[in-house]
Amino acid sequence: MATDDHKESSAPRHESGLLRALNAIDNGLGWIERVVIGGSVLIMAFLMSGHVVGNLFFNRGIPGTYEVTEMLIVVMTFVGVGYAARNARHISMSAIYDQLSGGLRKALLIVICLGTGALMFYFAFKSAQYVIVLHERGRVSSSLHVPLWMVNLALPIGFTLAGVQYLLTTIRNLVSDDIWRSFNEKEEYSDVPLDETGQTHAADDVHGI
Repeated sequence: MATDDHKESSAPRHESGLLRALNAIDNGLGWIERVVIGGSVLIMAFLMSGHVVGNLFFNRGIPGTYEVTEMLIVVMTFVGVGYAARNARHISMSAIYDQLSGGLRKALLIVICLGTGALMFYFAFKSAQYVIVLHERGRVSSSLHVPLWMVNLALPIGFTLAGVQYLLTTIRNLVSDDIWRSFNEKEEYSDVPLDETGQTHAADDVHGI
């Protein structure tokens, strides 16, 4: 009996330890995403402002401004994929999902996260191959001669970050009773459809690894 009690008490601690470790990973990835996206926006704003001021007062802007801006847009776009997934702000087709509740709703969310995560990792693999080709061919930008492989490195990085977020969301839903749209964002009660009795049957959700 004591052994059974020990197993029951150790399971929540193990789950809590797992979630703490995953939360640390999620926070670290979030910090990287915010630095990259925020830094890109600031650099772009500084360059464009300096370019406009230079043209107004000195009849000469900052060389390569538009080229750098295009590069920063690529970086923000693909790193932003992971950021959107992390905050559950990605576009979703949820016509069927919105009609479900309880275990079916959670099961479908897990399948969607697994499938989307696998797709993100596949895109990361293919884009990494593309970056390798750019590096082997030595292609550079037209004006600043920046190696294009360095700019397009944002593709595999961004897709990998997104894939990790979907994987974290999957694990979160497997070990938690509630439904989580992302690792740190729980689905609100008002978002979950009720059955004829007015219940969501949250206690019947699939959980556990």
